[in-house]
Amino acid sequence: MEHVFPTYAQYPMEIVSGHDWHLVDSHHKSYLDFTSGIGVCSFGYSNDWIEQSVINQLGKVWHTSNLYPSSLQDEVAASLCPAGMLAFFCNSGTEANEAAFKLARKATGKGKVLAFNNGFHGRTYGSMSLTGNPDIQTGFKPLVPEVSFADYNDPQALDAINEDLAAVILEVIQGEGGVVNGNGEWLQKVAAKCHDQGVLLIIDEVQTGIGRTGMKFAFQHYDLDPDIITCAKALGNGLPIGAMLGKKELAKAFGPGSHGTTFGGNKIALASAKAVLEQLTPTFLAEVQEKSQAVFAAIHKQISPLTVVDSVSGLGLMIGIHLSAAVKVEDVIGQLQENGLLTLSAKHNTLRLLPPLVMSEADLLAGIDQIAAVLAKVAAVTESQSV
Repeated sequence: MEHVFPTYAQYPMEIVSGHDWHLVDSHHKSYLDFTSGIGVCSFGYSNDWIEQSVINQLGKVWHTSNLYPSSLQDEVAASLCPAGMLAFFCNSGTEANEAAFKLARKATGKGKVLAFNNGFHGRTYGSMSLTGNPDIQTGFKPLVPEVSFADYNDPQALDAINEDLAAVILEVIQGEGGVVNGNGEWLQKVAAKCHDQGVLLIIDEVQTGIGRTGMKFAFQHYDLDPDIITCAKALGNGLPIGAMLGKKELAKAFGPGSHGTTFGGNKIALASAKAVLEQLTPTFLAEVQEKSQAVFAAIHKQISPLTVVDSVSGLGLMIGIHLSAAVKVEDVIGQLQENGLLTLSAKHNTLRLLPPLVMSEADLLAGIDQIAAVLAKVAAVTESQSV
């Protein structure tokens, strides 16, 4: 591309169309998609319910601004929010985390926030300052002050939670950081310490939320009680929308003039979100969990024993295959692309899988077969070279 900043390290093919959970590039090659646009298109690429909802709204009005009330915002918020919470709509996960950062400081009157190494919360200044990855922060200092970091899943991190903090922010599963599962007991202790010390608990559900782990939100697996939740990605199934959800008692800190957005909560994106949430039923989530069990069973049988695989992590259909130093994850991704399967990477040489939640079990298992075959071939090569 000649007229666009070279901000992204891009793959050689352009995706031009999609149907169900398959994508097609400009050379007419078809791919089975295990990425969902990085956890976005959980309902695939041809969902009639979402399409009709958006088309219906396009025939009414596209944009009005937040100077006017929106019954559609209120309807989507009612579906999205856990009991006792309110929503602020924006355009992305990064914006949702920026809103959470601001709300936490304003509501508590305190400035300090604790985040975690290898966590990812975005790339704008506030969210980047909360992101525990020096590579993302390089060249952009000074960052927003009074943010400290602890090690994820480390019991000693509890000692850093005290009444001086405005908030603690974490992901239940660190996505970009390597698909690192939070230890349930540790997460519960963090939540309890926050509540004991009067510290707001912010849970970033941008990648884990909206059914990705088999629950509406990943924190529900551990009965956590967050004060603030952020979500985006799958909420709009490809249309840009994010949301910060906060307990009602925080509302007085976010009155008129405290925050705002031109496009946040626009009716087109909300029409998509409404259709997404209408399909996110208990039956649908149970199906995600059932498919997840079949996928993990196949992974543990076919992939875990391979010499180039150190471990496997994840929950629901958010999966990390942690590769040994003998193989580079990008090489594996390239080979899978040649075979017609799209996958992702994450930190620490992790092959990350985020297939659409609607993908059939047969195609999920077919994708796992492809990954197993490529990794077995790579393992054979590395083993022969070590002899």
